[in-house]
Amino acid sequence: MSLISDAIWAASPTTTRGQPTPLSSDPKGERIAYASGKSVFLRSIDDPAVSKQYTQHTTQTTVARFSPSGFYVASGDVSGTVKVWDCAGEGATKGDYHIIAGRINDIAWDGDSQRIIAVGDGKERFGHCITADSGNSVGEIAGHSSQINCVSIRQQRPLRAVTGSDDTSLVFYHGAPFKFNTSLRGQHNRFVYGSAFAPDGSVFASVGADKRIWLYDGKTGEAKGQIGDGVHTGSIFGISWSKDSNKFVTASADQTVRIWDPEAGKAIQTWRMGEEGVVSVPDQQVGVVWPTGRSDGLIVSVDLEGNLNYLVDGNPKPTRVVRGHQKNITSASISGSTFATGSYEGRVLAWDVSTGLADKIEGAAHSNYVAGITATESKGEAELYSVGWDDTLRSISISSKIFTGEASELKFQPKGIAATSGVVLVASSESIAVYSNGVQKNSLSVKYAPTAIAAYGSTVAVGGDDKLVHIYTLSGTDLKDTETVLRRATSPISAVAFSSSGDKIAFGTSNGKIYAFEVADWKLITDRWSAHTARITCLAWDASGKYAASGSLDTNVMVWSTEDPGKRIKALNAHKDGVSGVAWEKAGKVISAGGDASIKVWIVKD
Repeated sequence: MSLISDAIWAASPTTTRGQPTPLSSDPKGERIAYASGKSVFLRSIDDPAVSKQYTQHTTQTTVARFSPSGFYVASGDVSGTVKVWDCAGEGATKGDYHIIAGRINDIAWDGDSQRIIAVGDGKERFGHCITADSGNSVGEIAGHSSQINCVSIRQQRPLRAVTGSDDTSLVFYHGAPFKFNTSLRGQHNRFVYGSAFAPDGSVFASVGADKRIWLYDGKTGEAKGQIGDGVHTGSIFGISWSKDSNKFVTASADQTVRIWDPEAGKAIQTWRMGEEGVVSVPDQQVGVVWPTGRSDGLIVSVDLEGNLNYLVDGNPKPTRVVRGHQKNITSASISGSTFATGSYEGRVLAWDVSTGLADKIEGAAHSNYVAGITATESKGEAELYSVGWDDTLRSISISSKIFTGEASELKFQPKGIAATSGVVLVASSESIAVYSNGVQKNSLSVKYAPTAIAAYGSTVAVGGDDKLVHIYTLSGTDLKDTETVLRRATSPISAVAFSSSGDKIAFGTSNGKIYAFEVADWKLITDRWSAHTARITCLAWDASGKYAASGSLDTNVMVWSTEDPGKRIKALNAHKDGVSGVAWEKAGKVISAGGDASIKVWIVKD
């Protein structure tokens, strides 16, 4: 048996307020590339549930650019490293170059896919020009006194390049090798955020924090004039040209994306995100790409929340919004065809397992770390309950994708959550509280510190830092200690899960071991599930109760069998920075979520 990767539901681009978020498309217009966490994702534009993840960076990634040939991607990170890798095959790294002593802000390829200019916030220098295959120097990037935010290379000969910086100037280079030619000052009076040559090389444009758009001659670098003065009312973070070089698109903090006709000098189409007349910081547009090679004129922009907006000429609103997590996923649960995930910053998403696309749970969300999500049925309708480190318990309607009712204030920090028989149980470091309809009905003090909780019917299992699993009985909203404890673990309990029929229970520990018991007589099924090398974070049984899936901080997902406890199948390095949630969608299909903010679907193959 083996675990085969079936799909990656990618994380959203990482965004920072007041900073551009570069997007890049491949020459055919089929995929976009962007940086997210320590990974780079290549995502299908037409089927966003199909992605490829590159995980060889060891620090936060910042930018990824397809080569004009479409065979390679160059990506940069905050440590000043640029990696060149194969995006057509297995993603093998072809080059690993240390460019500057600081963050890489942007990368540009020349038209032959041979040379790269990478720029950013360095110490001795702010950028460098190298060959993609060997890293040899082919010119120097000079003339700026502050960090460089953007770079663009003319795709035709004679080769030209332009960089824009926090020092408000642009520098024009002749190449190759690339040498300083002229410094363009006076056009912008604040940070320059974007620069781009038209595909035919005749002109290039620059945009910045002063809301200005300037056009220049592509061969000489001479300023031709400013257009659209006063149209954008916020910093312009992104610019991208159409394939025919007749139009370009800009993305701005004023929540708009605009198409411009440079000849006429005016905007010919505007999309405004968010509600009309409402200033919304999450709707600021911080990056945009006009994918070449497409006939439908699609434009993709990214907002501050990391949502990808699909914009089509003639439609006033995005035709599609692709959502995801930007920060580590911290908890997950499945209910029917909905996979719910909560992340480090409090965002809760509901994923449709048939399409791999997410809806944001609207309403009064958690303000930070989502510590647990559990699914249950109330009055015949599927519901979710979540707890967060904002010390609240919230309920979610799955059908309407909204937080319902008032949040219940907890008087403690939650350690875990479980739901059964119309009640919700929340574990804290000293007690187990019982809630019904959002109101605390009861609380049972305990002498150990609970670390994980699960419930089925009237049976409640609580794992503790005392290396024991304590069994309780629930009668209405009364919790009674049965004095039954499961002893086997050699370190604190970190995850507990009942099988779907309630006849089996598994618990994982902080040293990576998993134990399974029969619930009827609390007889040990196996203590041989011990291949993980770090804390077990999540467990889930399949519908048959024969298989259990586990996720761990060691980044691996494993599937175990009660019928053959010595065997296991594994997906190594499933999630960078650890696995935080696992669930069975149906027999033979496991969904996992993790610290890389992405969700992966695995097929269990015989």
